[in-house]
Amino acid sequence: MDIFVDHDQRFKELLREFFADFLHLFFGEWAKRFDLTRIDWLDQELQPEPPIGPRFRIDLLARLTATEPIDLEGGGSTDHWLALIHVEIESPDRTTRIKPRLPEYYIHLRSRHKIPVLPIVVYLNVAMDGIGVDEIVEKFWEFPIHTMKYLYVGLPGLDAERYVPGNNWLGVALSALMKIPAGRAAELGAEALRRLVDAPLTDHQRFLLAECVQAYLPLDDSQQTVFERIIQGSDFQGVRAMNKTVFEKGLERGMEKGLERGKRLGARTGYLGMLAKILEKRFGVVSPQLMERLELLTEDQLMTMAQTALDAKSIDELKLN
Repeated sequence: MDIFVDHDQRFKELLREFFADFLHLFFGEWAKRFDLTRIDWLDQELQPEPPIGPRFRIDLLARLTATEPIDLEGGGSTDHWLALIHVEIESPDRTTRIKPRLPEYYIHLRSRHKIPVLPIVVYLNVAMDGIGVDEIVEKFWEFPIHTMKYLYVGLPGLDAERYVPGNNWLGVALSALMKIPAGRAAELGAEALRRLVDAPLTDHQRFLLAECVQAYLPLDDSQQTVFERIIQGSDFQGVRAMNKTVFEKGLERGMEKGLERGKRLGARTGYLGMLAKILEKRFGVVSPQLMERLELLTEDQLMTMAQTALDAKSIDELKLN
């Protein structure tokens, strides 16, 4: 399912909600060293050279209290108990985009906040060793001048079959991005959703996790057919209901974002594109003839029709003929 949220926004919201689960799932030893019951989310904008220098937006920045004093450079014990955890979410299928930026982010975060910074990168399409430590080395010819290390999770390098049965609900959802044996995507995806239906979660948490599974589960046409057959079983009634809820909420969120963008830009094409996307998801392919009729509508008519399309049972109810 194509959910109307980009990669970064989806994962920012997901990791904010399940940050403690994220650390326990992938970095258990580090999780023990922080009080994860109190997390302050800080401003994500960096401007190294104010007031007119370039601006950067990092993905997530959490301030936490450590459970023990943190030793800083130079050795010796300190009274520093606060620390930052900086998380970057990378969707490209390479590491070369984020690596040059990480040292710069670290330097400015360290300088601004005067407390230790732990950098973590979540790779959505790079496997590496699954979970590990990587380093960035700056050299003057062959001479290494500066080395920076960071923690990483390479989701495609992890075994989905290990995480789907687990009791960390974030891990169950992220299994959709992990390594799935050939021909098993439909079965594992359906099982992940079935487990989320019965998990002790709030409705909002369940929506975030189910949306993740549906957005990233790698189903080709044959596996999609298998998936749909599986969830028609009596054990998956809850999954069918949850899928409908996720789909409808995704449409609503997409419509809200489209409306905001249209209002901000004053762009009629934004409303038109938003309505076409909703109609495609609700009723199938939008024909060229239908697009011609939509193009004759005003901005107000497009906005009203987009709202109506969310609840319409058929395209005929929109009275476009």
